[in-house]
Amino acid sequence: MPNAVILSSALALLLQHDECGSAVCAGQAAHVLAHLADSPELDAETRALCERASLRLTDISEGRSHA
Repeated sequence: MPNAVILSSALALLLQHDECGSAVCAGQAAHVLAHLADSPELDAETRALCERASLRLTDISEGRSHA
């Protein structure tokens, strides 16, 4: 299991983005989620979920549509 600090950081940044819509929080959450997506300690389904979320948040942080 990845470090609890990394997991809690990803959740906190995601919730901050959800509350305020900040592109900065979206970019930071995307970065942490991409790190988790590369973690061999997570199962394949969770890594794929982190990767998809990271891509969506990257689009948001860069001003692209995420539809």
